[in-house]
Amino acid sequence: MSKPLFLFAKISFPALFLLLVLFLPLQIISQNLHDERSILLDVKQQLGNPPSLQSWNSSSSPCDWPEITCTNNTIIAISLHNKTIREKIPATICDLKNLIILDLSNNYIPGEFPDILNCSKLEYLLLLQNSFVGPIPADIDRLSRLRYLDLTANNFSGDIPTAIGRLRELFYLFLVQNEFNGTWPKEIGNLANLEHLVMAYNNKFLPSALPKEFGALKKLKYLWMKQANLIGEIPESFNNLWSLEHLDLSLNKLEGTIPGGMLMLKNLTNLYLFNNRLSGRIPMTIEALNLKEIDLSKNYLTGPIPTGFGKLQNLTSLNLFWNQLSGEIPANISLIPTLETFKVFSNQLSGVLPPAFGLHSELKRFEVSENKLSGKLPQHLCARGALLGVVVSNNNLSGEVPKSLGNCTSLLTIQLSNNCFSSEIPSGIWTSPDMVSVMLSGNSFSGALPSRLARNLSRVDISNNKFSGPIPAEISSWMNIGVLIANNNMLSGKIPVELTSLWNISILLLNGNQFSGELPSQIISWKSLTNLNLSRNKLSGLIPKALGSLTSLTYLDLSENQFSGQIPSELGHLKLNILDLSSNQLSGMVPIEFQYGGYEHSFLNNPKLCVNVGTLKLPRCDVKVVDSDKLSTKYLVMILIFALSGFLVVVFFTLFMVRDYHRKNHSRDHTTWKLTRFQNLDFDEHNILSGLTENNLIGRGGSGKVYRIANNRSGELLAVKRICNNRRLDHKLQKQFIAEVEILGTIRHSNIVKLLCCISNESSSLLVYEYMESQSLDRWLHGKKQRTSSMTSSVHNFVLDWPTRLQIAIGAAKGLRHMHEYCSAPIIHRDVKSSNILLDAEFNAKIADFGLAKMLVKQGEADTMSGIAGSYGYIAPGKTIKALFSTCFHFHNL
Repeated sequence: MSKPLFLFAKISFPALFLLLVLFLPLQIISQNLHDERSILLDVKQQLGNPPSLQSWNSSSSPCDWPEITCTNNTIIAISLHNKTIREKIPATICDLKNLIILDLSNNYIPGEFPDILNCSKLEYLLLLQNSFVGPIPADIDRLSRLRYLDLTANNFSGDIPTAIGRLRELFYLFLVQNEFNGTWPKEIGNLANLEHLVMAYNNKFLPSALPKEFGALKKLKYLWMKQANLIGEIPESFNNLWSLEHLDLSLNKLEGTIPGGMLMLKNLTNLYLFNNRLSGRIPMTIEALNLKEIDLSKNYLTGPIPTGFGKLQNLTSLNLFWNQLSGEIPANISLIPTLETFKVFSNQLSGVLPPAFGLHSELKRFEVSENKLSGKLPQHLCARGALLGVVVSNNNLSGEVPKSLGNCTSLLTIQLSNNCFSSEIPSGIWTSPDMVSVMLSGNSFSGALPSRLARNLSRVDISNNKFSGPIPAEISSWMNIGVLIANNNMLSGKIPVELTSLWNISILLLNGNQFSGELPSQIISWKSLTNLNLSRNKLSGLIPKALGSLTSLTYLDLSENQFSGQIPSELGHLKLNILDLSSNQLSGMVPIEFQYGGYEHSFLNNPKLCVNVGTLKLPRCDVKVVDSDKLSTKYLVMILIFALSGFLVVVFFTLFMVRDYHRKNHSRDHTTWKLTRFQNLDFDEHNILSGLTENNLIGRGGSGKVYRIANNRSGELLAVKRICNNRRLDHKLQKQFIAEVEILGTIRHSNIVKLLCCISNESSSLLVYEYMESQSLDRWLHGKKQRTSSMTSSVHNFVLDWPTRLQIAIGAAKGLRHMHEYCSAPIIHRDVKSSNILLDAEFNAKIADFGLAKMLVKQGEADTMSGIAGSYGYIAPGKTIKALFSTCFHFHNL
């Protein structure tokens, strides 16, 4: 026997068995990791080898890759969150037999639900923020171990399959913001372990009642079904949701009464039912001592506020606004030691305000406006020094403003308009360090204007009061004031030159006072001024020429004064929607820009004014006659020049149209159109191209025309923006344009207009959007209105009420926030203005027109994006939106 064989023979059998037990598993584990690495490298290749997965290679262990988690040297979790993946997920990913977690969120993955039903051990599946379409698989219960499912912000459609009710281990179900158009499956009530059920923003669902079977979800803590097209009453079975902590059924069409047991749930900490169609009385039995927040706002609730609310000793927020509640405010609510927010505005409440408000808790928000309340304002609202806002406008409150509010340094806004308050305002209110707005109109306040304001104070409205005396010279220190409304008081003296130094002011209304003397000519600092009303005073002298340099000015009213001399021709440079110079002592010729329709009432009661052309009913100016036409040589030459110029324009325009006609016919024969889809479409490019007619034209912009076209198959209306270039695009530029449009086409949010597809050729591009029935916010804010004699009626638009404006403002803000914070590459719109905020039939706001959008490349990544053409240097929301919504936010969104 040889020596090696002899040595082997001496090894005992037990020792040999031990070696095999230790050695063979290492080989098996090593082989298993090798196989799993091969699977992942194949997945990477099928995903197009994205740069974000560059760490996946054949020379390292997959357990060392940042996207991979291993346990016992086998892969259990894959996280591809925000990896800019644009390809379908291959089914081979389920060859990883121990995969428990799969996170594909925040990408651009297209197609239907991924083919992953063979991942039999999967427990956590995250598909949110992608471009998935089509139905959820009817056999999704093959993922029988699934505990966590999030499909938020995709385009899944059809019915939610009843098979979801067989995922018995599921504790987290998120189906937010998709295109589901069926009904809510009652089988969800079978998910005995479910703790979070979130199905908000699915307003394409058929109108459906809340399934009573949901009342069987005994472990449910979080139920969010906002804007889910719910109708009918809240089921009595919801009284059985013993574990519920958060309930939001807002923005639906619920009706009836709140089940008596709903407010007896022991663990309920948040209740949101606003903007429904609930009716009836609030139940008087309130025993939920753990309740922290109650929101029953924007319903049709009637009857009194239950005194039982006062028993909720942990209540921090009570929101009952926008209902039809009546009766008095229960005094025991003011005794709750934790109360921070009390909002009951826009009801029919009467009686006096309980005097203990603010005395027993750190009250922050106190809003009771638009009721029938009387008596005095509570003295202790700011006793704990935490008060942010007092909003009590449009009641019958009277007496003096409590002096304690003058010492409240935490105040942001005080709104006392349209009551019966009197006496002087406590001086500390004007100088409270964080004060933003002071609204006192429609009372009997007296005293003089303050010489100093808080540094952040931007809006002051003291109109229709009894303030008197001159404007103080110290007004130059009011540097952040943006809106000053002081009409219909007893202010007097000259308009001080210091007033013209307020560079930030946009609205200045001083009409209906007793000002006299000349208007300062040094007003070039008013570059932001849009509205100026000095009517019904005793001002005299010449109208300053410098007014013509205020390029933002759209409203100018100097009527019922004693101005004399000629109207400065410089005013013709302004784009004035409203001009009123009537009832003065002006003379000479009206500037040519104002001698046409639209200014018929702008110059009345100025007998020395005249015109030469236009349609105004004013006398003709005196001119020297020449021949039988009675025209001076100067005007005859001008007419001949204009006539010749007009003839040449017609000739050149005709030649241009002929050439353009032949060019278009030629291009139609020799260009092909490319269709790039971002959604499932039931139309093609021929449907769109055939609709590009003048009859369907609804708007023109700086970059092209907008058409309203009907889908030939479904009848659904589409908005098509045509961008023409009049030349062939450079191939690289065309490729970059398509790449960026594809990125914008992946955005999924209820407050961002959906880009359905792009149709392009070498010389133009068509962007096809969903059609917005109510068109743009600009149309509602700045559309043609009948002129009124009151400045207030002209400045404020009464077509959109404040609740609707608040809804639009919040919707626009949500859309912008989504672009800034939740897109995988953040987006700055760069041209936010009222004409780029579109409204659907329910006046929900949607951000539109990304022609100026710019993708922000994250630090450290290569900048591969082209700069889409736009106006650089302007990022903040436009003045129109700021002026529209600032008051709304100050009123109701402290």
